[in-house]
Amino acid sequence: MEMAEFIESRRPRWEKLEKLLDQSEVRGLRGLSLDDARTLGKLYRAVSSDLLWVRARSGSADVSAYLNDLVGRAYALTYPGRRPRLADVWGFVARGFPALLRREWKMYVAAVLLLLAGAGFGYLGMMVDPDAAHYLVPAEHLELDPVQRAANEAAGDGMSVGQQAHFTSFLFTHNIQVAFLCFALGVTLGLGTAVMLFVNGLFLGALAHVYAAKGMAGWFWAWILPHGIPEITAICIAGAAGLVIARGLVAPKGLPRGQALRMEAVTAVKLLFGTLVLFVLAGFIEGTVSQIHPPKLSVAFKITFALVVGSGVYSYLMSDWLRGARSGSGSSGSEDERLEAPRPG
Repeated sequence: MEMAEFIESRRPRWEKLEKLLDQSEVRGLRGLSLDDARTLGKLYRAVSSDLLWVRARSGSADVSAYLNDLVGRAYALTYPGRRPRLADVWGFVARGFPALLRREWKMYVAAVLLLLAGAGFGYLGMMVDPDAAHYLVPAEHLELDPVQRAANEAAGDGMSVGQQAHFTSFLFTHNIQVAFLCFALGVTLGLGTAVMLFVNGLFLGALAHVYAAKGMAGWFWAWILPHGIPEITAICIAGAAGLVIARGLVAPKGLPRGQALRMEAVTAVKLLFGTLVLFVLAGFIEGTVSQIHPPKLSVAFKITFALVVGSGVYSYLMSDWLRGARSGSGSSGSEDERLEAPRPG
């Protein structure tokens, strides 16, 4: 049977299963009649077989993803007692998240480019017009003189241990809020996400020029990079999640926009969840190492530390590429895909 013929013949039962799932997710299984509950069970098994048929023949990725979503939703309703296990969470963090990022690398690169474009605009804008600082530099840094700040830190007028702990908590909360906003603004067709990434980059670039103009570029990057590498990476991944949601709205690939959005939202939420580890790391570093300035920690030491942290972060994020290169195979057997597509019953 040809793929097009198969899809046309099976589409009615897929749509019927989707309708029953929509009803039961709102009212619960008890809200279904006995006949509808039995029909849901039969359709779950039938659509699971359809999913296997499509995968065995390397069928359309869109059809496979659609069926995968239906089977996953039916599984969740049929076996509601299964709670997430620590092993599942660890499997996603260790293997599933890097595999997912590998599949969505284009969205991640797009998010990075948007942030870098903002940083370049902010830096050049300050070079051309230093008076634009009131519009480009974050408000809390407008009255700070870089040279005076470095002198104060060297004299031991920095934060106490208690202040560092409080600052770490604040930064962690703030950064999570920024990430969630980048993610949520994906529903604006990605425009809000793009603006958030560009503006965050703009502030960074403008501030970098303020310190560079005072001959404090090394001091600035020694302050920013230790926490900035995991933090900016996490924000860009959250931005990529927002762009994934936008993709479901802008390019549903022949599916109804509601279905496409629901499918993309699963991927986007997983991307967002994967950033939590990076934000915890960034918050800890930003409240400690990043706030210990020369002469206690030299510029060279802090930048070296940042490069070590960055190497570790990107070795982890690229681990699925590295595993694929060693084995000569893709990531089709990744933990993330096993979680995403429950075994048909």
